[in-house]
Amino acid sequence: MTNKSQYDILGGPVLPSLVRMALPASIGFFFNTMYNVVDTYWAGTLSTEALAGLSLSFPLYGVLLAIAVGTSSGSNALIANYLGAGKEQESRIILAQSLSFGAIFTFVLGVPLFFALRPILGFLGGGSQAQEAALAYTQIIIAGGIFFVLNQVWNSGLQARGDTKTFRNILIISFLVNVGLDPLLMFGWSPAGITIIPSMGVRGIALATVLVQAGGIFYIARRGKVLGILKNVSLRDFIPQRERFREILGQALPGMLSFLTMAAGTFVITGYVGRFGTAAVAGYGAAIRIEQIALIPTIGLNIALATMVGQSNGAGKIERIRQSYRVTLLLGLGIFLTLYPFIFLFGYRLIGVFNSDPGVMSVGTSYLRIQGITFYSYVILFQANSILQGLKKPGAIFWIGLYRQLGAPLGVFTLFAFTLGLGVVGVWWGLAVVNWSAGVFTWWWSWRLIRQREVLGNSG
Repeated sequence: MTNKSQYDILGGPVLPSLVRMALPASIGFFFNTMYNVVDTYWAGTLSTEALAGLSLSFPLYGVLLAIAVGTSSGSNALIANYLGAGKEQESRIILAQSLSFGAIFTFVLGVPLFFALRPILGFLGGGSQAQEAALAYTQIIIAGGIFFVLNQVWNSGLQARGDTKTFRNILIISFLVNVGLDPLLMFGWSPAGITIIPSMGVRGIALATVLVQAGGIFYIARRGKVLGILKNVSLRDFIPQRERFREILGQALPGMLSFLTMAAGTFVITGYVGRFGTAAVAGYGAAIRIEQIALIPTIGLNIALATMVGQSNGAGKIERIRQSYRVTLLLGLGIFLTLYPFIFLFGYRLIGVFNSDPGVMSVGTSYLRIQGITFYSYVILFQANSILQGLKKPGAIFWIGLYRQLGAPLGVFTLFAFTLGLGVVGVWWGLAVVNWSAGVFTWWWSWRLIRQREVLGNSG
């Protein structure tokens, strides 16, 4: 099989197999995050309100990403399990159905969200100018949402086979294009006084993102054709099939709902932070970008682990799942111990790259230093989610996400920020408490499922 010969997922030492998949994915997500950093940088050059506007858009953007990531992770788990079991054609049909599934969900959720943007942004606060900037940005992003979703779902067909290089290439190219496209669309182009491209402000940042995503689809589809991930699949196979949609929904919905709760959780965080002013929202937005960069190596591990677990589960190799989980947890710990001292010492200067306002820099630095303590809890959470997806037991992902994003924060943030009078710093400490408690439980639950699968395998 192509996936075995090229990526050796089911044979050979675990560590090299994981690294071969994780490294390209990490490089790709570095450029994806730098893509977002470029957006944040250019928004900051416009004004603090524009930077705050992008921060306000995060939770709305998260709704779109929930569809993309949920469908993609569900599709990846199903395809990997079918491949591990030697059912190649079944894996291709699942990919076709997943593409249709993602497109339909994007339309169903995207249309009402588009028309509800203004009241939602009004709820988030952050100032009227920031809200207008967020509205201008998010309208274009939601309108082009189909491109985000199809890119992610197409990639699941490659990722399940261990191919993380194709998406890496797309993300690198996207970053390079965005570096030039952002300022071009933001400020316009008027040679000799003749306007060829009008100045669009924050709308230009959004339009650049949509155009880049649309272009990425053509690249990934061509690569998919070369690898034959839709070989012998007809147009009829794209027509929604009840049983296939039910299978995809069962695997994708928990992750999708979990990501939606993450978006809702960002609403909650932004709502609390917004009570402390525009500078606080802007500082939080800049700090989030830096945190995303720090987490990049662990994202590569999560992707590699999900593929390894999915194929190993399909092939009945439970001990390989256990070994992979241990290796990725140890690697994640090493990443944390390497990065946290750097972030603690240089966080203030890093925030200053995005905005030199002292208030923005102070808030962003406090977030980075406190959230650094929480870093490894994210590693545990995300890797445990990869285990649950790969074992085709994703139900707990939603409930853990509901606790982490909505259930616990509403009480904990209020306690720390207002009852104890810690202000915006109390929100950061609240995040630490919530994420670590969720991380410990998820770690225990994932190991429990692995032990159960081993018992079932031995009894069989």
